[in-house]
Amino acid sequence: MNAANASGALVDRTLTNIRNAWREMTDSARVVLTGAVRPDLPPEDSERIERQITACLEGRGGEVSARARAADLGRTYLSLDATGRRRFLQLLASFGVDDLILDEAAQALLATSDQLDRAVASRRLQMALVAPRMNLLRQFSALPNGVKFLVDMRAELREIKGDDPDLAAMDADLKELLTSWFDIGLLNLQRITWNAPAALLEKLADYEAVHAIRSWQDLKHRLDSTDRRFYAFFHPNMAEEPLIFVEVALVEGLADNVQELLDLSETRKSEKSADTAIFYSISNAQRGLSGISFGGFLIKRVLDDVTRELPAIKTAATLSPIPGFRKWLEDLIETDGQSVFTAAEQRALKGAVGGRPDDGEGLSALLASPWQRDKKAAEALRQPLTRLGATYLLTARNSFDEPSYRVARFHLSNGARVERINFLADSSQQGMQQSYGMMVNYRYKPGDIEANHEAFKGAKRIVASSGVKSLLSRRER
Repeated sequence: MNAANASGALVDRTLTNIRNAWREMTDSARVVLTGAVRPDLPPEDSERIERQITACLEGRGGEVSARARAADLGRTYLSLDATGRRRFLQLLASFGVDDLILDEAAQALLATSDQLDRAVASRRLQMALVAPRMNLLRQFSALPNGVKFLVDMRAELREIKGDDPDLAAMDADLKELLTSWFDIGLLNLQRITWNAPAALLEKLADYEAVHAIRSWQDLKHRLDSTDRRFYAFFHPNMAEEPLIFVEVALVEGLADNVQELLDLSETRKSEKSADTAIFYSISNAQRGLSGISFGGFLIKRVLDDVTRELPAIKTAATLSPIPGFRKWLEDLIETDGQSVFTAAEQRALKGAVGGRPDDGEGLSALLASPWQRDKKAAEALRQPLTRLGATYLLTARNSFDEPSYRVARFHLSNGARVERINFLADSSQQGMQQSYGMMVNYRYKPGDIEANHEAFKGAKRIVASSGVKSLLSRRER
C-alpha cells in the first residue's frame, strides 16, 4: 500500500472497464478503424486518427455514429503506449482555434454599429473563440465512465505539456470543462467506514499522499477507531472514485506529533472526551483535477458534520507538514553561514555537541546527520529550528507575494491561521527530508474564518497566533 502505486493496478482496472463499455458501442455501430493502430502511433496511423477526429467533429452519420466514433477514439487512446498517447494528445490539441476565422469574426464585430448585427457578430466571435476539440471532449464526457476518462487524460496531458502552447491551451479547455462539472454543489460528502467496499478501501490506501497507509490494520485504525473520522467528496459521474479525502483525529488539545497520532498501539480514546478535531491528512485523489479547488469546502463540510455529531468539539486544526523548509534553511545557511542562528543559539548548540559546529559548513553537516537521535543536540536545536520555522512560514514569499509553498496557501486562503510550530513532530525519513521534522498547526476558528480569508486574499496578510509571531525578530514582524 503505497501512494506511488496509485497509477498502477487501480488505473489498469479503470481502463479495462472503460474499454469494455466502449467496445460494445463501437462494435454495434460498425465504425471501428480498419486495422490495428500501433502503440506508438506512427505518422501513417496518425493520419487515420486525424480523419476520425474530423469525422467526429463534423457529426457525420448522426448522433449514434458520432458517439461510437468518439468511443472508438477513446479506446484507441487507451491502447497506446506513452509515446503514442503523447502523439495522440498533440494531434487532438492541433484542433484549436482557427486564427483566420477568429480575425474575420473580430473584424466583423468592429465594422458594424447596428445593434442587431452586432449581436450576431458578437455571437459569431464567441463561437470562433471555442476550439473545435471542445466538441470531441464533450462527446467523450457523454460516454460511460467518460468523465473519469477525461480526468485521467488531463493528468497525462499535464505531465507532458511542457511549454507547448497547443497542449497548454487544451489543458485550459479541459480545466474549464471539469471546473463546470465539478462544481461544489454537485459533490457528495460521504463518511467512509471500514464497512465500505473493498475496492474503495484499496483506492483510499493507494491515493493517500501525506502519511502512507502501511497495512490493512493501519487503514482499519483510521476508519474504525472511535476517535477517528474519514470523509471524502464524490461526484455523481464518478461514484466509485473519491475526489479528495480528509482524515480526522478527535483529541484533547492540539496534536503536536504525527507518529503518536498514527501509532496503532495507542489506546483508543472515546470521542466523548475530545474537544479538538485534528485534520492530519488531506489527499487529492485525482491528479487530473489539479487546480480545481474544493478542499476548503471539504474541511468546512467535515467540520460542520463533526461538530453536529459531537458538540464538545470546540477547536478544529490541522497537523500539517512544512515542505520546503529544509531546502530554504539549507540555502540560507549557504548564504549567511552560522549567523542564521543567534549568538545564544550558537553557544547552546556548541555546548551540546562538544564545541562544534564552528562555521556554516559544520552547521550544515550537523543538520544533515541523524541529530534527532541525540537528545542534547535535539534540545539545542529546538529553539532555532522553531524560530526559523516561524520565519519561513510567515516571511518566505513567492513571486506573487504569497507563501512559498502550496500547503500554507491552501489553508490560509481557506481562512485558517498559523497557530503553533511543532518541533520534531514528524521524525520519519520524509519528515526529516522536507522539514527537519517540523510541522505546523493551522487553526480553523469558525468566527474568524471569513476575516482570515479576506486578510490573506485581499491584503496578502498571514494571520498567526501571538505565540508564533513572538518567535520572529522585531524586524520580521
